[in-house]
Amino acid sequence: MEQEIRFLDCELGPFACSRVGSGPPLVMPCWWIGSVDLQWHLPGFRAFVGELGRRHTVVRFDRPGERAALVTTDLAVEVRLLERVAEELGRPVALFAASSAACAAIVFAARRPELVERLVVYGGYADGRRITSQEVQESLVGLVRAHWGLGSRALADVFMPDAAADEREEFALFQRRVATPAEAADGLRTVYSLDAVDDLARVRAPTVVLHRRGDKAIPFALGRELAAGIPGARFVPLDGRDHFPWIGDVDSVLRPVLAFLGGEAASEAPTDGSPLSEREREVLALVARGLGDAEIAELLVLSPHTVHRHVANLRRKLRQPSRAAAVAEASRLGLL
Repeated sequence: MEQEIRFLDCELGPFACSRVGSGPPLVMPCWWIGSVDLQWHLPGFRAFVGELGRRHTVVRFDRPGERAALVTTDLAVEVRLLERVAEELGRPVALFAASSAACAAIVFAARRPELVERLVVYGGYADGRRITSQEVQESLVGLVRAHWGLGSRALADVFMPDAAADEREEFALFQRRVATPAEAADGLRTVYSLDAVDDLARVRAPTVVLHRRGDKAIPFALGRELAAGIPGARFVPLDGRDHFPWIGDVDSVLRPVLAFLGGEAASEAPTDGSPLSEREREVLALVARGLGDAEIAELLVLSPHTVHRHVANLRRKLRQPSRAAAVAEASRLGLL
């Protein structure tokens, strides 16, 4: 899929807004650092949004202004931009709010309930002060400001510890392209100050909260507390340590999210009793034909990294040491 970028007018200034896919709108609020243009060049991210775009029009946006506007600056600004995007779409929207974007989404859903149809929170929190100790916060902000090269790599290691080394380096470079050291340090400090606790109980939209148990960036406990604070919210715990939803077992994120957005119950397991997701079985069938990761990636319009993760996940689920053994076990279980 290719994204279409247009600019929306706002009293805060014009800002870029991208659309991908077709179907009912799914708005992804800004993360602490981002660019609808540069982020689209990250293969794993593009593949993840593409999967969402098979059923939804995925809408993302930047903050108004130049480079400094690509990092988190103010919760009120984040909420106003969400409001402006929803107004432009002209209908209630579903939100996919990940990480620090959860705070803006919670406040927006609480204060403009008529504009929010459903709320998905992934790896989020409601009180940034509780992400880590004050000492660790100051240390990380100081490292980012003093040596953005080391700081960007340190953040990549925290955000995606189980990703391949080249993926972590690619994301570190992306961060440095988006923000200067001072901008990144100021944005990170703001992340630690975001607070949506008082708005949790006022959210009325159907909500699902997903969080990986070993998340190295945002503690699992903060996700559980966020879900407990929203009336009627469902909580879906996931395995894994990676903070980004497009790293690790991506299908474990997509399955409950897409089910919830479609009005179904959010669960961790496939509904047909198979240990493998539909995408994993699709990949496995091509592995059984003798295709390599690059060939499978080309056929399914995925990145080779994403295919590699699917293969690793299906081997783990089938408890097999190799691709060939996984194919044999899947055949025995009637999955091929």
